[in-house]
Amino acid sequence: ERRSGDPVELLRMKILVLDTIHGGAALAEALKRAGHAVDMVDVYRGREGIPAGEAARRRYDLVAAPVHLDPAHPLLCAAPRRITHHEAVRMLLVGNRPARMIEITGARGKTTTATALASVLPGPGILHTSMGTVRYPEGVTLWKRSITPASVLPAAAEAARIGGWLVAEESLGVTGAGDLAILTATGDYTIAAGKRRALAEKIRSMSGCAEVLIPPGTDLPGACAADTIAVVTGTLCRYRWKGIEGAFENPLLALPGYRTPLQMAAAAACLLGADPAALAAFAPLEGRMAVARRDGKVIVDNANSGTCRETAVGAAAYARALAGGGPLTLVIGTEGQTICEGFPADEVKRTIDDIRPDRVVLVGDYPEIEGIPAGDLAEGAGIAEEIANDGGAVVLAVKTWR
Repeated sequence: ERRSGDPVELLRMKILVLDTIHGGAALAEALKRAGHAVDMVDVYRGREGIPAGEAARRRYDLVAAPVHLDPAHPLLCAAPRRITHHEAVRMLLVGNRPARMIEITGARGKTTTATALASVLPGPGILHTSMGTVRYPEGVTLWKRSITPASVLPAAAEAARIGGWLVAEESLGVTGAGDLAILTATGDYTIAAGKRRALAEKIRSMSGCAEVLIPPGTDLPGACAADTIAVVTGTLCRYRWKGIEGAFENPLLALPGYRTPLQMAAAAACLLGADPAALAAFAPLEGRMAVARRDGKVIVDNANSGTCRETAVGAAAYARALAGGGPLTLVIGTEGQTICEGFPADEVKRTIDDIRPDRVVLVGDYPEIEGIPAGDLAEGAGIAEEIANDGGAVVLAVKTWR
């Protein structure tokens, strides 16, 4: 009996792709190029593809839907066979994947882990993250796209073309087509109209993976925990795995937002046969504890898609340590409504209570929280720098796509 997620035979099929705005349109085009007859339905806006009513009257061999779609959707309920967008991408990658492929998912830390790992892998390769798709070793940005499953396809094709590796950040799970799947964090939230849990979907997507790496303190049968390979003490990371042994020191290891990603990257590198010693030189990424100094102020930029209470509190502590006193201005909230895991008002309030900033600038709709309103991150950052004319620190802790 064929398990859901196993590659489907590449026969000509009639396929319905649900959801065109989260990579579905690109997935439908890829399936057409593979020889299938494909329809698509824009289940959220009703603008692209065919009407849902028309799709309901047609017969399909397969329906591909994103994991975040309500499982009670009529077109999904009536499907003779259902697969996720992740599984459809896996199907398309059969026989077409790069020689070495690493997939990374998790509630936070994905981009940092992926970038750190790519920085120590030898030879040519492609790094695909929410910050862009980059060709190594040149560091040339090829394009910027989302981290939906369908976005893996062009990145994989480019990696195969240059005969290199692929490190791909993916949202809400992995395709399972890679050599190594990495879960960066176990943070959880509801998806699919509140009927599914994000973490359960991510773990389910890894069930058929060749090798799985998980963060310290996580229990997942058959997976390898990062701290069995790499151990962090203060700003030092020691690693040992099958003949690869050493240590590196990096001040970023003292920061919660970097400790686990660098530990995960070091462990992953060892699993892939690469020495992670060069992580000693790894520098902060934009929006991930990057530090700037302007007009006597220290500005810590921690605004990214994984921003949460924990990372914001860590950024504030880091900013205070760097500034050596003076008032702290906190820019906090959510920019846009397209982030799977939002920054709800109660968490924003708890974060403010934990940090106790001198001034608060709010990005997003938080009428019950006291602060200076800002329309977006750029406006919030501008307001913060303007009012922080007495020095001190500014912390950007807005949940946003950069």
